[in-house]
Amino acid sequence: MRDVYVIGIGITSFTRLEYPLSEIAAYPAMMAMKDAGTRAIDHLYVANMGGGRINHQTGLASAVVDTLSLTPAGAETIENGPASGGSAVKTGYMAVASGLHDTVMVTGAERMREVNNLEATDFVATLTHPLAEHIYGVTLPSLAAMFTRLYMEKYGVTERHLAMVAVKNQNAALLNEFAHLQQKISIEGILDSPEAMTNNPYVAVARKVDRPLVKLAGVGQATDTHAVHEREDPTDLLAVRRAAAMAFERAGLVPADVDVAELHDAFTILEIVESEECGFFPKGEGHLALERGETALGGKLPINVSGGLKGRGHPVGATGVAQVYEIVHQLRGEAGERQVEGARVGFTCNFGGFGNNVVCLAFEREN
Repeated sequence: MRDVYVIGIGITSFTRLEYPLSEIAAYPAMMAMKDAGTRAIDHLYVANMGGGRINHQTGLASAVVDTLSLTPAGAETIENGPASGGSAVKTGYMAVASGLHDTVMVTGAERMREVNNLEATDFVATLTHPLAEHIYGVTLPSLAAMFTRLYMEKYGVTERHLAMVAVKNQNAALLNEFAHLQQKISIEGILDSPEAMTNNPYVAVARKVDRPLVKLAGVGQATDTHAVHEREDPTDLLAVRRAAAMAFERAGLVPADVDVAELHDAFTILEIVESEECGFFPKGEGHLALERGETALGGKLPINVSGGLKGRGHPVGATGVAQVYEIVHQLRGEAGERQVEGARVGFTCNFGGFGNNVVCLAFEREN
């Protein structure tokens, strides 16, 4: 297989954007082509979860390739729930590594504000098992709440630890001009809140080049049972562990090599647990590393210095591509105030459903 490199990146604001979904996906793609110094794109992959249901637009990739004037390049939409972005990048990787294409574009976009909060919650809840969960009113927040309570009882994670994750990531978002939430918060403010506990557009271009900046060194993807209650241990995120191990093995790396990581913190507990399942910390000790400041900017392994999903935003289908943008940005040394000093190896974990389809990617700077 051929080596695959990210040669151009682009991003737009995560705040509400009023223009059409296809244009939201196209704009950062134009930025990436300018960054890469090429328009010679063989194939376009668009990560999106809700275009058909929320925006009444199917065949999104066809619209985006035309908007970019890249026809007759091939184009297709990739849907894997909140892990659509990671899946799209992985698909682009396979196309280049196999020799099918030399240069591909991967972009992601989601316009979730087309519907109200209740409709958006129901839309995301379609990720649950239709007969064992969804018909009983199960939502992703309710699964996360039950998961959180189990994890707290089993490993000693407290509400303060969850608040620490939220504050860490929100403070990081203040250093990211593209982040959705630009508001400073405090641990005390979260813990004193009655809601303390409760039951778009980005892109990467890849190909083999003479002077690579960042290599997509390893990819991994794994699944777990669709219905959470069918898992032997509900607190065991098997798909995360397997996908991460696969990515590290293919990259010839180990968790200790990673300098910066973007983990899927759709719910704050997930950052702690994913940091363990990816092998960065022993099981049940992620919250202790958090206490020691190891996952903050300036720590041993900064996690979610972009602000993560908590601070940067989580337009579901595009999140995985945004994670890649941040890691490439970091490994190039271009992240400004939130730069992780000397970062050469980066890692992303894109979490689909409630851990039933996970994509992990490992990146390495070569020059």
